[in-house]
Amino acid sequence: MNVGIVVAGGRGERMGGKVDKAFLSLGPKPVLAYSLQAFEECQDIDEVVLVVRRERVDSARSMAQMFGCSKVHSVVAGGGKRQISVSHGLSVVDESASIIAVHDGARPCVTPQIITDTIKVAKRYGSGVAAVKITDTVKYVDRGYTVTKTVDRAKLWAVQTPQTFKYEVLVKAFEAVKKKNLTVTDEASAAELVLDNVRLVPAASSNIKVTTPDDLMLAAALLKL
Repeated sequence: MNVGIVVAGGRGERMGGKVDKAFLSLGPKPVLAYSLQAFEECQDIDEVVLVVRRERVDSARSMAQMFGCSKVHSVVAGGGKRQISVSHGLSVVDESASIIAVHDGARPCVTPQIITDTIKVAKRYGSGVAAVKITDTVKYVDRGYTVTKTVDRAKLWAVQTPQTFKYEVLVKAFEAVKKKNLTVTDEASAAELVLDNVRLVPAASSNIKVTTPDDLMLAAALLKL
């Protein structure tokens, strides 16, 4: 069984206030609905666990029903950090699961194909993380606005979601994070503690994360809304 964990518990301070990015309107639907529908349409996903802030659990469950997301098996409350939210989602996944695809609900342009691609790689290597090569020249700044050095972009990738793993790999990864009392900003960072070969999966630059008002407009254009 392949399970998607869609995390939508973050507040978007860069949106001009403490708002739930995933629940903002994007055309005719909330941002989160697009991700849920992509997982619904993906033939390689059997069920979905949705993680939201505690006060959004009921409205998130209603949203899933409204937009025909029948694969949403559970809606659970997240925590103050991403890793806590993912752990809460993972705690309700049946141990018979083979693959877990973790996705940020603020990435509405994800496609069923990207999800499938990460699952195929995770089945083979234990991990499959959506990512794109960085094409801009990157400057390293130690402090302020003064360039310290130019970083070789040929070796740099920007990771996205879904970040997909064999069930046992993700469980061990989060056990290691907890044991070492670490804070990680994505699941790949956790997996690196227990895997020597975390694999990237070439994705699309259109798989953007909605962080600012400009991102909302860009997502609308990409989705042709």
